[in-house]
Amino acid sequence: MGELIHMVGQTRTPSGGSGECSPGGRTRTASAEHPSRRRRGPEPLWRGYVGAQLRAERVAVGLRLVDAAARAGVSPQYLSEVERGLKDPSSELLAAMCGALDLTVIELVTRVLTVPAAGDRSGPNDGTSLGAGTRAQLTLAA
Repeated sequence: MGELIHMVGQTRTPSGGSGECSPGGRTRTASAEHPSRRRRGPEPLWRGYVGAQLRAERVAVGLRLVDAAARAGVSPQYLSEVERGLKDPSSELLAAMCGALDLTVIELVTRVLTVPAAGDRSGPNDGTSLGAGTRAQLTLAA
């Protein structure tokens, strides 16, 4: 937006908003926190859902990890990390992994968006699932 005008103990933006200035010079706004940001834990990551669905599909078609990795052209260690939600693959690698399982990326995304309720084994490793609102937002984004 614009430059900040520093005053003793306060900061003003050109638009007139104000906030407290912390010792490090960073500005904290005085506005209340948005209700959707008050969560009990960290937001589940997309890579967790994608990895869980990749693993579920690999197991469903009866492929061993090493065989699926070889078909995708990636190392078994990398595929394992993707399946566990530790790595976020590039679109090219994701397409290769999907291809190894005879899936398209669109089919995988559709399956991720329709993850069943929390606690289902096809969700990410932390037992969470995408809520209906999140599914709707992701559907609109796609």
